[in-house]
Amino acid sequence: MKNSLILPSFLLALALVCSSYIIAKEIRYAKDSNQIIKAIGSAKKNFSSDFASLAGTLSSSGNTTQVALENLNGERPKLLRFLAQKSFPEKEVQFEPIMDRHLFEYDKNGRYTGNVIRYGFSQRFHIESNEVAKVQDLSLSLKDLLNEGVSVEIESPSYLYTKLADIKVEVQELAAADARERAIRIAAATHSTLGPIRYARMGVLQITPLNSTIISDYGMNDTSSIEKEITAVVHAGFQIQ
Repeated sequence: MKNSLILPSFLLALALVCSSYIIAKEIRYAKDSNQIIKAIGSAKKNFSSDFASLAGTLSSSGNTTQVALENLNGERPKLLRFLAQKSFPEKEVQFEPIMDRHLFEYDKNGRYTGNVIRYGFSQRFHIESNEVAKVQDLSLSLKDLLNEGVSVEIESPSYLYTKLADIKVEVQELAAADARERAIRIAAATHSTLGPIRYARMGVLQITPLNSTIISDYGMNDTSSIEKEITAVVHAGFQIQ
């Protein structure tokens, strides 16, 4: 009877020891698994725009609608001749519908009277080309039309890159590799081994003029410069083994 009680007690004690070992091992594993190295990687890549667009607006005025329209129609050929001299034939120039730009009368109290002081019209045009330098040159020389009496307003040209999606993927890969390399060095400095990645988060992309220091929390997509650079940032966490 006495020996029969000893065996179950021994087995119970052994089970408690084993379970305590297993629990301690699980706690240690959970603790180790929560030990991570956080690293921030970044990468930059320079590129040149391969597409450009330029827009402007012709305008005219007159004492009557007929005179104002005739003046506008007279300025359009001058613009087209100038553009042709700059290697932009008429077929590459796109015109938008004519819009009225009348000057209305207001009384001394600032109330609208409905009377037209002078009639005016405007017409917007734009040009697109893969010859970026040629568009840039045109944007700087269109003001010469003013010397010919042509009323034209020029907008800033836009410079784009048509394969931007490929560069985005490439620079993000480089940033992720940089984050891992930084984490490896940190682990080595603490005599640890870098384990699998636990998380990764891509930061916003910054597309800026070359050598610019301007950034935005929401990312940037510069269209004002031909030469640009793209910057990617990756936040990553790696388990320590």
